Amino acid sequence: MPIRDVLLALMIVAIWGFNFVVMKVGLGAMPPLLLMALRFFFAAVPAVFLVARPACGWRPIVGFGLVLGVAKFSLLILGLKWGMPAGLSSLVLQVQAFFTMGFAMVLLGDRPLPVQVGGAVVAVIGVGVIAGGRMEGATLGPLLMVIAAAACWGLANIVAKKAGRVDMLSFVVWSSLVSPLPLLALSAIFEGPTAIATAMVDMTWLTLGTVLFQAWPTTLLGFAVWNGLLSRHPVATVAPFSLLVPVFGLTSAGLALGEPLGAREAIGSALVFLGLAGNVFGPRLAARLRRQ
Repeated sequence: MPIRDVLLALMIVAIWGFNFVVMKVGLGAMPPLLLMALRFFFAAVPAVFLVARPACGWRPIVGFGLVLGVAKFSLLILGLKWGMPAGLSSLVLQVQAFFTMGFAMVLLGDRPLPVQVGGAVVAVIGVGVIAGGRMEGATLGPLLMVIAAAACWGLANIVAKKAGRVDMLSFVVWSSLVSPLPLLALSAIFEGPTAIATAMVDMTWLTLGTVLFQAWPTTLLGFAVWNGLLSRHPVATVAPFSLLVPVFGLTSAGLALGEPLGAREAIGSALVFLGLAGNVFGPRLAARLRRQ
C-alpha cells in the first residue's frame, strides 16, 4: 500500500474515532435512531442532486445502504441505548476487521498472507488489552448487538468492494439515500412519534452540528475514502486499519471529555500500531527478503 493511501486510512480512522465523542454529544439531545436517520438524510441531501448515480447498478447501492446504514447503525445505536458503554462499543465494533477478512475469503476468494494474519492478531490483542479493563460495563444482549453490528459492517465492506472501481463519493451519497426512511420507521417504533417531534422542535445549533459532522466528514468523506481503499487494495490490508478507531476514540475522549487514559490504554495502543505496521509493511519486507 503506498504511503499516500496509508495516510488516507489513518485520517479516516482518526475521524471515526473522534466521531464517538461527537455521537456522545448528539445522543445527549436526540433519540439515537432519529439521530442516525438525520445523519444519512444529510449525507444524501442535497448531494444526491449534484452527483450522478454510480455506474454499478442498484443492487450494491441498495445493499450497502441497508446493511451499513440501517442494520449496522440500528444494532450499534440500540446496543448503546440499552446499556453497552460507548467506549467499549468502539472497541468491540472493530472485530469487523476479522468479519471482513472472513467474508472476503468465503465470498471473494481472498487469502491473506501469513504476515498479515500475524499483524492482525497482534493488533487485536492490543484491542483486547484495552478492552480488558472495560468489560465489566457490558451486558450480554447489548454486547451481542454490537458484535452483530460489526458483522454487518464487514459484510458492507464486501458489498462496496464488489461494486468495483466506481466513483465512491457518488456510491456513498446514493446508498445514503436508502437509509433514512427505514431508520425513521425504526425510530417511530422504538422511540415514539412524541420523542421525534420534541427532538426536532428543540434541536439546537450544537445538535445540528453533531448531525452534520456525522453526515459529511464521517459518512461521506469517511466511507468514500474507505471504500476507495477497499477497491484498490486487498481486504486484508485495509480492514485492520479500523482497529485504530478505538485508539483515536479513547484519545479524543481523554482530550475533549476528560475521560482517563492509563497504562493499559498506552500498551494496547502500541500493540495495535505494531500489528498494523506488520500488516501494511510486512508483505513488502517479506518479498524483499525472498529476493535476497
